[in-house]
Amino acid sequence: MATKIIPINRRSANITEGKSRAPNRSMFYAMGYQESDFSKPMVGVANGHSTITPCNSGLQKLADAAIEGIEEAGGNAQVFGTPTISDGMAMGTEGMKYSLVSREVISDCIETCVQGQWMDGVLVVGGCDKNMPGGMMGILRANVPAIYVYGGTILPGHYKGQDLNIVSVFEAVGQNSAGKMSDADLREIEMRAIPGTGSCGGMYTANTMSSAFEALGMSLPFSSTMANPHDEKQNSAKESAKVLIEAIKKDIKPRDIVTKKALENAVAVIMATGGSTNAVLHFLAIAHAAEVDWTIDDFERMRKKVPVICDLKPSGKYLAVDLHKAGGIPQVMKVLLNAGLLHGDCLTISGQTIAETLKDIPDVPRADQDVIRTIDKALYKEGHLAILKGNLSPEGAVAKITGLKVPVMTGPARVFDGEQSALQAILDGKIKAGDVMVLRYLGPKGGPGMPEMLAPTGALIGAGLGESVGLITDGRFSGGTWGMVVGHVAPEAAAGGTIAFIHEGDSITIDSHQLLLQLNVPESEIEKRKKGWTPPAPRYTRGVQAKFAFNASSASKGAVLDNY
Repeated sequence: MATKIIPINRRSANITEGKSRAPNRSMFYAMGYQESDFSKPMVGVANGHSTITPCNSGLQKLADAAIEGIEEAGGNAQVFGTPTISDGMAMGTEGMKYSLVSREVISDCIETCVQGQWMDGVLVVGGCDKNMPGGMMGILRANVPAIYVYGGTILPGHYKGQDLNIVSVFEAVGQNSAGKMSDADLREIEMRAIPGTGSCGGMYTANTMSSAFEALGMSLPFSSTMANPHDEKQNSAKESAKVLIEAIKKDIKPRDIVTKKALENAVAVIMATGGSTNAVLHFLAIAHAAEVDWTIDDFERMRKKVPVICDLKPSGKYLAVDLHKAGGIPQVMKVLLNAGLLHGDCLTISGQTIAETLKDIPDVPRADQDVIRTIDKALYKEGHLAILKGNLSPEGAVAKITGLKVPVMTGPARVFDGEQSALQAILDGKIKAGDVMVLRYLGPKGGPGMPEMLAPTGALIGAGLGESVGLITDGRFSGGTWGMVVGHVAPEAAAGGTIAFIHEGDSITIDSHQLLLQLNVPESEIEKRKKGWTPPAPRYTRGVQAKFAFNASSASKGAVLDNY
């Protein structure tokens, strides 16, 4: 694809022209700029470094490498911060309700700084789950040349010959409560599961989104599965900066790259790698920011086309570091490209097409690994992220349906209007095989903030009920969740969705074959219950939570705040 060459100081010209030239320059001179700097591109570095979480505590070295790369390539780096909320730390607490809110705050930060300071381009460095979509949404809103630098995955912990990761801890809590694990072993797992910096190690939300960004063409090849402690991650950050400077020269903008075909490439990789349910919510929001026509039904369309070819946690065996050693996302993409499941003509931030980027990648994965498979040896012939509909979710709900021993179940509803009461019921042994747990008023408006339910699902698995108990919620799931679980039920309870009218003991059917989520109650009874229902009072009336609850769209539209 041909690109237009433009003056490198397209945006920085704003500070050298017009009546405000002298005051504007004075502000830059105060920071050590020289006269010659005003002909160079002003490049934002949106730095997500913090000491809040191991996902982000290793980002400063990447930001520093990116700054060095920008300056070596002839640009001026303008560094600003973005916040983060650690899902792993906030899980199961009121703080988890701020996680999805932070996606919007991050995107607002990037849009505001890039547009307010009239930057020529932006490099985003992020690690934790919402850093990823928040960063990409901000990039697409600003629509200046941009690249995403993922902070990198964590290395596995080890105990008694087993690899550990964050989900190991949540499942160990359930095992301990069920009397299947000693307090001493729980403590050892807790201490060893997270050995250093980097994002959660399986194909959970952060690694799912980083992989998808690479497939999207907005990150460099191989960068999405590198480990944060390894030197190659810093080298990649520096190289990303240099690639960005070239993209600024050629005026390659994010919306030139993030097209509908590029979204199909990203979702194909999500399906092929067994990625997180959160990817559905976040890519709806990313498509909205890019102004690309993309709906929840497009995920189901892609699921039917793309097999699962990677054996990765949470439901598989391997971690992101193993995927990297096996050939990384480029190897996955090459398999998909050769099968006609990827658009090779899509543009990437390097100026090359996907096909050009992958031309030297082997057609067949190495024989000495079994992380990445060929199409004919796929783990599952169709993708794993299904959209379930029915009278409980007319707008759709999201479920991981591959690998379930019980793909269809009908059982009595066990109804909870919050996460803590549900978790306690599991830990107290009150949930039995065959039950269908209903966790509601946890959607974008009702939570507010649509918290993740890793604590209850981890407890179910730890108690040995992961395959025999169903769980549905208008909240979300961690990328580490697996089992007979259905999230993102829409419309949500707080908006008057059918999930609000379920009574204890009602019969509910989850059918992954028919993609059905059904309340087995006559429509006349549902209507009767609806007439007697009043929306709950808002849980927050001031601040970011109140603003999020007031503005958030349905989960079926990405829970975005600007869907006017």
